[in-house]
This record gives sequence, C-alpha cells and structure tokens, in this order.
Amino acid sequence: MKKTSHTLPNDKISVSVSKVIHRLSAGGHRAYLVGGGVRDILLDRDPKDFDVATDAHPEQIKNLFRNSREVGRRFRIVHIRFGREIIEVSTFRKQPSDSATKTSGPVMDDNAYGSFEEDVMRRDFTINALYYDLINDEIIDLVDGMSDLENNAIRIIGDPLKRFREDPVRMLRAIRFKAKLDFNLDENISSEIHRSGQLLEQIPAARLFEETLKLFMSGHAAKSFQALLQHGLFQRLFPRVETHFPNYASNQHLIELALQSTDRRIKAELPVTIAFVLAAFLWGEFLNKKNQLQSNGMASADAIAQAGMNTVTEQQFSTSIPKRFSIPMREIWSLQFRLTVRRGKKAEKILAHRRFRAAYDFLILREESGEKLDNLGQWWTQYQDADEQQREVLRSTIGGKRITKKRRVKPTNN
Repeated sequence: MKKTSHTLPNDKISVSVSKVIHRLSAGGHRAYLVGGGVRDILLDRDPKDFDVATDAHPEQIKNLFRNSREVGRRFRIVHIRFGREIIEVSTFRKQPSDSATKTSGPVMDDNAYGSFEEDVMRRDFTINALYYDLINDEIIDLVDGMSDLENNAIRIIGDPLKRFREDPVRMLRAIRFKAKLDFNLDENISSEIHRSGQLLEQIPAARLFEETLKLFMSGHAAKSFQALLQHGLFQRLFPRVETHFPNYASNQHLIELALQSTDRRIKAELPVTIAFVLAAFLWGEFLNKKNQLQSNGMASADAIAQAGMNTVTEQQFSTSIPKRFSIPMREIWSLQFRLTVRRGKKAEKILAHRRFRAAYDFLILREESGEKLDNLGQWWTQYQDADEQQREVLRSTIGGKRITKKRRVKPTNN
C-alpha cells in the first residue's frame, strides 16, 4: 500500500466527518475520507462536501449512527446528517461483474462489496481516488493521483471504453472536472469521448438533467460549455441547439453571455436559476418553431405559447426539465415580445410581472449578443430608474417620437 508524506490541514476538514471516521474506527472498522473533498483540499480549494469510504456495511453504519438513513438502489450508501450537513458514507466495493450490466452497458447494480484495494480500482479518475487516513494523518495513493494533481491531468482508472460503458455519465464528469479545475484531459479520455458520446443516450433524461445542473450551476458554466462543444457532447444534451448557430449568428454568443453572467453571479453569491440558462440554450429553437407556426397562419400570441410548449416537450427526450424550471423559462421567452409594447399602462403591468427582472436581463443579453432591437433594453433601463412623471414621458415617447392619441370624431346625425 502506497502512503504519501502529504497530510491535510485539520481546519479544512469538517468536524462532522471527523466524528464519523473516529466512531467507525472505534467500532472496529477502517474508514477514510475520499474523493472530491481530499482532492479540493490538496488543491487549496474549499471542499463542497465530504465522502467517507469504509469496510462497514450499511446495516453496521446505521447501527452506529442514529442520525443516518440508507439511500440509493443501484448504489446503496448511508447519509449521516449533522444539522444541515450530510456526510455520505459508502462501503468498499469491487468492480461490477458482467451480470451487473446489460450487454456491456451501464452498471445496473453496484452493490458488490469488496476490499480496500478493489474500492480504489473501481473509482473513475485518479484524482478522485486519493484516500486520507485521518487516524494516522496520511494519504494513501495507489493510482498516482498525487502526480496527476501536480501535473493538472485528468486520467481515468482502467480502460476508458469499459469505464464509459459502465457509466456514460463519466464522460460528463470528465468535462466538468476539466472546466472546474482547469485541468487537461488525458488523450485516451479525449479520444474515447469523441467515439463514445452516443452512450449518453442510454442514460435517463432525469439523470442527465441533474448532470446539467452540475455543469452549469457550479460557477464554471462558460468553460463547461466550451469543453462540451469541443468534445461533441453538448449536442448529446441539447440536440437541436447547435443546428441554429449558422441561422441565428447571435445565438451562440447569447449562450456564452448568459453563462458568463451566471458564473459572475455565483461568484458574487447572488441567486441564479437554470431556467435562465435553458432559456438561452433553447432560444434559437424556440424562435424557429414560433416563426414556422406564424408562417403557417397562426396568430403571434398563439405561436409564442405553442412554440414554447413544443420546444420544452422536444427537449424532454434528451434532458428532462421539471416544471419549476420550464414554466419560468417559457415566461422569459413570452415576455420578450411583451417588452416591445410600452404604451399606456402596459409598461407598468410588465414591470410588475414576477419574471420581469429575468426577462429584462435576457433582453439586455440579446442586445449584447448582436440582436438589433432598436435600443429596447436602454428604454427599459431608463424606465426602471425614472419617477412617475418621467415614466409618463417615456411611455409617450417611443423611438424618439411622441405618441399622441387620435381624437375620436363623433358621428353626426346627417
């Protein structure tokens, strides 16, 4: 067993995870901090969460911790809760047998328990297979993960094709780590992703949506987008988006601006929502459907509503979008057309809409991406900052022209 001279600073390790490891150890079990928590601390980053690997089985873990519950079916683990913090504890596992897969496809059952060494070899990337022995204050590295950390390299454990067939989502994880850590993919990973991207079609749309959240809601959305495009995986998640880049030249730029804005807000600890990002991703497809419906004679308002529903329904086959995100996304689209109507009191009604701010931000990004909107964003910027008297002037002065109501002429009796 290869042990390194590296240690982890105690102030970076959660008190809760320390309690878990010490109690497991006192109960006669081996237990180690493993995965992203170890990796991030070694990279001088603040770990997002902590995972523990142990030789204790789920039933034994639950007997030691009243504040625990077992979760998962394909991969049984135990969550131990300390207030809002959850420590994830998993039992050492070995590589799944052929019977755990369907025709060499994704692993359907990953609950074959094994030795410590087997647990190391079944993990995905070397930088995630570093185990910290808190009791003896040492790092155990059987796969040269420390070397890969020092060289900014993402290297898979084992044969890439076999590992991606076991779980195609590993391709998205590789992209996410590349973007998050600013590391380089090993050549054999990069080549296999290009060859095996279609394996993602085997993954349920709901799980792909969860991976989408991790890619674009973790502060490195812009880099994730570029890496997905580079390796041909973005079209696996959003099949219709790239087809509109040539027709709507500003569409890719709009997506990039939306992702950059999301990254800035996350860094500033401001609220963000995937609905805004999805609205940018699917804007070109929505416009295409809307224009087709209108060219076939459908009224504008009906075409907007129908195109929104059709776009979401079509996307569900690739990555599912829960209603709590698809509804605000469609409202952002719909408001883009209502924002052009500013006469009378309509501007005030739009301003009071619960999605106004998101729709306004989207409008600004559309203009920045190159869409010609006749300074519509500037008008709404001025309108928000104006007092009531100034707003009245703005409502009656659109496009530099003062709008006056036509006086109605009463009919005569002659």
